[in-house]
Amino acid sequence: MFMALNPITLIISIVLFSILGFGIGFILNMLLRTTWLPFALTIGLIGYVVISLIVKDTPPSIWDYVVLYAGIVGTFASGWTIQTLRRKGYRMF
Repeated sequence: MFMALNPITLIISIVLFSILGFGIGFILNMLLRTTWLPFALTIGLIGYVVISLIVKDTPPSIWDYVVLYAGIVGTFASGWTIQTLRRKGYRMF
């Protein structure tokens, strides 16, 4: 059974995935001291999810891609933030 996203759920999902991507990416960047590893892991995870959905004959809708893209943007923002903090001299990052 397919459930369509209503606009409120879509907006909440976009905000939630972008904040979640930023938070997880920021923590991984601090712990592993890498800058773009969380971004690469996110791309790989999303690729795996999309391919597995296509194989199961349930292709994702355009709104699913929008929500996943919000997560990618959050992860990219965390890498950019860590890089900026390192450039400004914050050693813990």
